[in-house]
Amino acid sequence: MRTSIILPTLSFLALAAADTGRLGDAEVVTNNPIGASYEARLPNSATTDVRGVFIATSNPSGRGVDFQITLDGIPSTGGPFMYHIHDAPIPPNGTCAQALAHQDPYIRGEETPCDATAPQTCQVGDLSGKHGNITSGSFHAAYTDLYASLVPGLGSFFGNRSVVVHFSNKTRITCANFEVIGHGAVPSGSPNGTNATTMVTATATASATGGASGSATATPVSPSAPAQQTTNAAVRTLAGSGAVLAALAAFVL
Repeated sequence: MRTSIILPTLSFLALAAADTGRLGDAEVVTNNPIGASYEARLPNSATTDVRGVFIATSNPSGRGVDFQITLDGIPSTGGPFMYHIHDAPIPPNGTCAQALAHQDPYIRGEETPCDATAPQTCQVGDLSGKHGNITSGSFHAAYTDLYASLVPGLGSFFGNRSVVVHFSNKTRITCANFEVIGHGAVPSGSPNGTNATTMVTATATASATGGASGSATATPVSPSAPAQQTTNAAVRTLAGSGAVLAALAAFVL
């Protein structure tokens, strides 16, 4: 009887851990350099009318990153449209497939959809999963993502990565690399940012020049390397799992 109870319990714990990442939940980034800023500008392309720019700036408190997104030319069919930060930059030939998989330093995977009410359990790079998909026509979004980093060397740093826009079936529409436009300084004081999202319909047409052109391909599923800042989260996760297993073992005995 006890065995029939403990086995489903262990299976549930394994599934829960997988959904929140093998290294635990994403940690809030509190030391982003104040004034650091990056942008990814979608290119002019013969294969799509989607144009626009993603601007990412360190929150004034150093806690998280403020995103400003303006897009135009979104198709009327094929949505809702997703967008993610991907592991690798786009090469000079502009092939979006070379961006590899989503930025995922906590090794969560993308099979289970992101729960926007618990953004710490989502892939760091799954911006649309945490903050909402792109709608057709013109699109504007402004939000703070607490789990994105502008500190080089961390797994959640995206300044050397790319952003990719997808159809709902995960086919890649267009993509661009993030480029630095301001380095910033190390923050001081207590952080006070919130993981908030605001969306409105844009009326202005976004201009876009340069960058990498997109190509259609399915999203890879290989995870990225673990982040440096996830060590404590991993220890807490393993310790918590050990305590649960010990309690269950005592119950069986």
